[in-house]
Amino acid sequence: MSRSRYRWVIVAAGGLLGCVAMGAMFSLPVLLRPIAHDTGWSITGVSAAMTVAFVTMALGSIAWGSLSDRIGARAVVLSGSVLLAASLALLSRAPSLLAFQLLFGLLVGGSTAAIFAPLMACVTGWFDRQRSLAVSLVSAGMGMAPMTMSPLAAWLVSSQSWRATLLIIAALVAALMIPAALLVRSPPSLAGDGSIDPGDAEAAMSIRQAVRSPQFLILVATNFFCCATHSGPIFHTVSYAVSCGIPLVAAVSIYSLEGLAGLGGRLVFGLLGDRLGAKRVLVSGLLVQALAALAYLPARGLGSFYAAAALFGFIYAGVMPLYAVIARENFPLRMMGLVIGASAMAGGLGMATGPIVGGMIYDGLGGYQWLFVGSFAAGIGAFLIALTFKPFPKTAPQPLSA
Repeated sequence: MSRSRYRWVIVAAGGLLGCVAMGAMFSLPVLLRPIAHDTGWSITGVSAAMTVAFVTMALGSIAWGSLSDRIGARAVVLSGSVLLAASLALLSRAPSLLAFQLLFGLLVGGSTAAIFAPLMACVTGWFDRQRSLAVSLVSAGMGMAPMTMSPLAAWLVSSQSWRATLLIIAALVAALMIPAALLVRSPPSLAGDGSIDPGDAEAAMSIRQAVRSPQFLILVATNFFCCATHSGPIFHTVSYAVSCGIPLVAAVSIYSLEGLAGLGGRLVFGLLGDRLGAKRVLVSGLLVQALAALAYLPARGLGSFYAAAALFGFIYAGVMPLYAVIARENFPLRMMGLVIGASAMAGGLGMATGPIVGGMIYDGLGGYQWLFVGSFAAGIGAFLIALTFKPFPKTAPQPLSA
C-alpha cells in the first residue's frame, strides 16, 4: 500500500485505539453510582480515582511521548494497550477504596497516557496537507467513546456487577486495541533527520530552546485551563442528571449525545482549522466553550440536558485536536512526542481538577451549580491566555550561491 493511502490506515487505527482506551477510562462516570452504592464508598472517594488517573495520565503523557520519539509510536502504543487491559482486570478485583484509587489512578491512567500523545505525534508527521482534518478524525475516534463504550458499560452494569462489567471491558480492550496497535507506523519523514523545512526558523531548535519558548509555555497553559473548563461537566454529567431526577439509562444517553455532538465538532473544527488557521479557530472556540459551560445551569429536564450537552460537546471536542496541529506548525517533528506529550500533560492536570472538585461541591453543597460557574471562569482564562500566542517567525530559504 502506498504511503499516501497508508496514512489513512494510521488515522483509522488511531481512532479505534483512542475510542476504546478513552471509553474504558471514562466508564468510571457511568459506574460511579453503582460502585458507591455497592461498596459504601463516597462519591468523592470514587471520583478521586479519576483525579489520580488524570494526574498520572498527565505525567505519563510527557514520558510516553518522549519515549515514542526514541523508539517509535507502535512500541509505546502496544505496551499501553497490554497494560490497560491488565489494569482493568486487576481493578475488577479491588478490595478497598484505596486499592481502587491506586489501581485506577496509577495503572489505568498511566496506560491510557501511552495512547494519546504518541498517536497524535505520529499522525501529525504523516500529513503535510489536511493535517487538522486528520488529527480531528483521530480525536473523533476518541469522541466515539461516549456513544459506544459508555452505553455498553451502562448496559452491562444494569445486569452485571460493576466488577464483572470491568472484567468484560478489559477483555474487549485486549481484543480490539492490541491488533490495532500493530498497524501503527512511524512517519516516513523520520527516516531522514526528522526536522521540518530548513527555511523555517525552528528547524534547528533544540529541546531546551523549545521547552523554554513562550510558544511552548502558552500552549501548555492554555491546554491546562481548557481542560479544567470541561473536565467537571464531562465527568459529572451523568451524576448531575441523576440528581435532577433523570433515570440512569437516560442520563447516560445525555453523555452519549455529548459525544455525538463532539464527533461533529471535531470534524467541523478540523475543516475550519485547515481553512482559517488552527490558532484562530482555537481562540474563538475557547471563548464559546466558556459560555457553553453555563448552559448546564438551567438544565432540569431531559430536553434541556440534551441541548446543553449538544452545545458543550460540540465545542469542547472541536478545540482539542487543534493543540496538536499548532504544536506541529511550530516545533520540529523529531520532538513531537515531547511537545504534544507536554501539552497533554497540562491537559491531564486540568482534567484532574474536575472530578474531585465536582465531588467536593456535590458532597459539600448538595448540588453541582457552582461547578459550572467555576468551569466558566477557567474557560475565560484559557481564552485570554490563547490570545497571547504568537507563532514562530518564518524565514525565507537562503538562495543558492553561484
